[in-house]
Amino acid sequence: MKRYIHACIFIIMVFIAGCKKNEEGFKHDTSSPITIDQFIPEKGSGGTEILINGSNFTTDTSQIKVTLNGKRLKIIGVKGNQLMAVVPKKAGSGTITITIGDKSVTSKTTFFYEFMRTVTTLAGSGVAGFANGQGTDASFNFSGESWYRCSGIAVDDNLNVYVTDVGNHCIRKIDKDGNVSTFAGNPSSGGYADGKGTAAKFNIPYGLTIDHLGNLYTADPGNWDIRKITPDGTASIYAWANAEPWNLAFDKKTGNIFYFSCTSPAIVYQVTPEGTTTQTVTGLNYPSAIAFDNAGNMFVNVHGDQVVKKFLAGSWTGGTIAGSGVQGYLDGPASTAKFSLPWGMSIDAANNLYIAGNGAGGGGYGNADQSVRYIDGASYEVSTFAGSANSGYVNGIGKAAAFNAPAGVAVDKNGTVYVLDRNNNTVRKIVSE
Repeated sequence: MKRYIHACIFIIMVFIAGCKKNEEGFKHDTSSPITIDQFIPEKGSGGTEILINGSNFTTDTSQIKVTLNGKRLKIIGVKGNQLMAVVPKKAGSGTITITIGDKSVTSKTTFFYEFMRTVTTLAGSGVAGFANGQGTDASFNFSGESWYRCSGIAVDDNLNVYVTDVGNHCIRKIDKDGNVSTFAGNPSSGGYADGKGTAAKFNIPYGLTIDHLGNLYTADPGNWDIRKITPDGTASIYAWANAEPWNLAFDKKTGNIFYFSCTSPAIVYQVTPEGTTTQTVTGLNYPSAIAFDNAGNMFVNVHGDQVVKKFLAGSWTGGTIAGSGVQGYLDGPASTAKFSLPWGMSIDAANNLYIAGNGAGGGGYGNADQSVRYIDGASYEVSTFAGSANSGYVNGIGKAAAFNAPAGVAVDKNGTVYVLDRNNNTVRKIVSE
């Protein structure tokens, strides 16, 4: 914080000094080009004040437009060769463009945008158990047994979050204010039964997905089935599985459900609403999660190979898009980035992927990746969204936050990310800006 304050003071001093050098009477020359020589600082978040040095600016701020990735910056001061502007929230990294009249100039260097990703606890006491209630008064049982591999988490358009509470044999609901209730399943008795609310029974619900109408689907390897739960909490059989189902996803382009078993070699099965089951992708080495973009392309966490793969809709041909295939924890370009037993996955409206980093080794203890990773939807470059290589339980910003076996991840319509933090027995929330 001190470094940031000192940098701001320095920028203001430089700007004032520059203004003094630019005597009154400066006039913009409409026949000459405008230039950008440099800007400082070269990185920051929303609200950062940038001092731009160049030439042939105008003192009439109404005639100047400054943008970053097409998003307009507020101008707070200008002289002939210096301009100060404020970066808007969620602008993203990119070059800076200044437009005066019919002339424009774009910087040769990139402003690196640092998102403020704040991690908080949405719900959960941190201790394995069962209790409905608000926020940390509630309890989940994600980690009661070392073999629990639940990763089911989904969010609807009303910002209600649903999780598979494997140790309590049920689906829990968390509203936007953090109030936790039992949505479907009997926390006192595991098994198999269709029905509404606690009249339904699940065995070991693992995966969870949601369709465009708000219906949930869960994969239950204990029952070898896919169940459908309507918005009023009524559970019914959707399909009996061809293999022990660990996770699943809904493809909104076709309206079909896809599921798989975390085995090797594994098959991804497609099930239509009419009940027709077909094979799509085969030969996967311990897949752990799948997601679909708006075009129906399938993305798969291949847990056993430490990579993320993409398969084209219909033909199901494709290959690795991110990960070097070597276990580790390294951000960077798609081909050199490293994952360590990647587990949960979600995708946003811009096709950016979110990977929950930890899913094996006695419930995730000791895994090199205790973070949520971000894969850019265009370049497939990998970065850390929140968390780090160190396990713990810390609410904070970005890499200062800590998770312990983040197993499942979901993203809502506003870009807020939710994490099933397994060994902490909590559901965490990550808000950008």
